[in-house]
Amino acid sequence: MVTQTLVAMDDSPQASAALSYALEEFPESAVTALHVIRLPEGYWTSFTDSETELPGYESAQEHARELLETAERTAAERDRELETVVETGKPGREIIDYAVENGFDQIVIGSHGRTGVDRVLLGSVSEQVVRRAPMTVAVVHEQLDQ
Repeated sequence: MVTQTLVAMDDSPQASAALSYALEEFPESAVTALHVIRLPEGYWTSFTDSETELPGYESAQEHARELLETAERTAAERDRELETVVETGKPGREIIDYAVENGFDQIVIGSHGRTGVDRVLLGSVSEQVVRRAPMTVAVVHEQLDQ
């Protein structure tokens, strides 16, 4: 039985579909929504001692709060409770690390469904999570109108 489910959240329709899937398919599981603020790499990091000093960090925090408040409303509409968490770093790595450190049984993540060159150039957080997570990962792919 799945007792703890981690849902990776960004502002995509696929992440919203993943949250809905987790809330509907695992009614007995405690669900946590995690948003990872991607930190810039390279040049900017050499000028600061703290991630909170990086350009755009405050607006990214505000965006994360708004995103997770929306997720909480989605859960409330389904009479479910939802814990929310914000982490910073590389999304794939942070999702896996948070799930392992906090004993989650599974991760539910949305997929943009990119293929070919787009996937190679843009990378895939969901693919990284599927390949590296030591627990079950459910990938929710919502087909969008082209």
